[in-house]
Amino acid sequence: MEAISLKLDNGFMQDIEKTMKQHRYTTKTEFIREAIRDKIKQLEKEEALLKLRKMYGASKRKTTEEDLKKARELAFDNIEKELNLQ
Repeated sequence: MEAISLKLDNGFMQDIEKTMKQHRYTTKTEFIREAIRDKIKQLEKEEALLKLRKMYGASKRKTTEEDLKKARELAFDNIEKELNLQ
């Protein structure tokens, strides 16, 4: 494990200590590690949502209910073949 040094403003440090007491963190290290983990998860979620938004609007083709019905039937036929259910 690698150690890092971090300098924080006194006001910010007081906010951290207050929050630690309210949420029963025993050490600053525990609190900071969890905050970093949460931030990483948040950024990964934002990136995934951005990718989905880009993919959602990527197709210019209009899909009709008939097209969807055909696609479902084809998918079920393929599954039946793979599972030898025919």
